[in-house]
Order: sequence, then structure tokens, then C-alpha cells
Amino acid sequence: MVPSSRPRIPVVLLCGGLGTRMREETEYRPKPMVEVGGKPLLWHIMKIYGAHGLTDFICCLGYRGQMIKQYFLDYHALSSDVTVALASGDVEYARRDVEDWNVSLVDTGERSMTGARVKRVEPYIGDSDVFMVTYGDGVADLDVSALLDFHRSHDKLATVTGVHPPSRFGELANDGFEVTDFGEKPVSDSLINGGFFVFDRAVLDRLSADPGCILERGPLEGLAGDGELAVFRHDGYWQCADTVREVETLREQWERGEAPWRVWDDRVAQAEDHPGRRASDQVEALLEAASGAR
Repeated sequence: MVPSSRPRIPVVLLCGGLGTRMREETEYRPKPMVEVGGKPLLWHIMKIYGAHGLTDFICCLGYRGQMIKQYFLDYHALSSDVTVALASGDVEYARRDVEDWNVSLVDTGERSMTGARVKRVEPYIGDSDVFMVTYGDGVADLDVSALLDFHRSHDKLATVTGVHPPSRFGELANDGFEVTDFGEKPVSDSLINGGFFVFDRAVLDRLSADPGCILERGPLEGLAGDGELAVFRHDGYWQCADTVREVETLREQWERGEAPWRVWDDRVAQAEDHPGRRASDQVEALLEAASGAR
């Protein structure tokens, strides 16, 4: 799945929103730090990109951004047993196979809107001709490599991933007063903005550092009007974490070992980290590890 060679393509992660619709979870932490399976949503999103060889991340911080900074500052230590030499201050990590990611943590303003956040990290994008952007609260079993190839196949400035929104309610099929089918939360046939954007560098010229610049309004509407916005249709799994109920859905899927967005292959390493995962999945992972060691 990971490309053998890939030029540097930065991934911009929008991490600064207030998360007002799930105050129970976000009163004391930013929404991307809400945990699923013992890891922040942000980590899950980064793992999706990392599975495709994209490991250069720019986090647009805002509300309680210091918590995200601290998470990554402590990441290596909290992912491993450590030995500390108190006199010298040297630290030895027992685990060295931590994700090989470069993560820039950039304060883009507590009240800035999405377009302003992307514009404010322009210096960190460097000279890359293409960069990716997504929200810090949505996961998918998306083929990121196919998305990137699709963007490079057309001559438009921007690509948005179109997804099918899961319905919030069950669906009844009826014949008069008789219910003929009871469907639980069907997936809509329509497409909505699922994030997972790919932008040519020229898109930055359409953005403003003004805090009121909303990516989804003037910039994307203008790109669409100019015929410069393409849609990459994703018919697979997609779920945002916009409410507490949606977060609980993600947690339940992870704990059952049935998280469709888990496109990376490290079940063995994660089995002990998440004891809530179904036992059969842990056993299968361990059997695979034993087989590979022969």
C-alpha cells in the first residue's frame, strides 16, 4: 500500500475548531484529541495517511492547541518504557519503532476559520506543488493513493472527496399501514463534502489569513464556479465525529475489532494496547506473528 517513492506532500490537518456540538467531550480538550481506542482521533487520521507513505503533517492549532503540542512532545516517551539517567538527564527508550512522522504544530488562532488556518500554515507547506487538507474529526477507509493519482490525472486546481453520509435515523419501507422493511440507518445516495482534499499550490492564492476566511465558502465556491474543483467519489466507509453519539459509534466499532478505517497493518503491535478489542482478533494477530517468525 505504501508507495515505493513519493515526493514530499504535506498533509494539513484542521485541528482548531471548538467542537460546540459535543461539549461533553470537548469542554477541556480539542475535538481531534477525543479518544477512540485509547488514541486521539487525530492519530487515527494520521495513520490513514501514513499507510500510504504520507508522513509530513502540519497541524493547524486553535482551541486548546497546547494539548496537541504536549501530546506530540510526550509521544515517544508515552509510547515506550523508558530509562532515565537522573544525573545526566539522558533518556533511553525501550521501543524505537515509533511512527516516522514529521509533525509541525502551528498556532493558527483560536477563532480563525478553516480557510484562514490553511493560509496561515503556507510557510510550512514549503515549495510542494501539491498538498492535502482534511478535517480533524473524520475517518474513512479511503484509498489516499488513488485520491492523489486522481487529482494528478485532471488539470483542475482542487479535488474534494465526495462521501455518502450515514443517516441519523432508521428507514421504514411501507405498503399502506404495513411495514415491509425496517432499515437501520441507511447510507444516503447523495454525496457530501467528506474532507480529504487535494490542492494545487495555486489554491493558496485564493485564501486569506483574515480570521473570517472560510474554506468552504468563497474559496471552494469560487473554484467550483471557475470549473477548477473535481470530486473524487468514495463509496466506502466514512464517518465524522461531530456528536457524542458518533464518537460512541466509532468507539464501539474499534472495540469490536471492526473499524473499517483501520487501513494500516499493525494489529499485533496494537493488540495489547487495546484490550477491549475482540479476543478473536487478538488471537488471529498473534497467530500471524508466530507464523511470520518461522
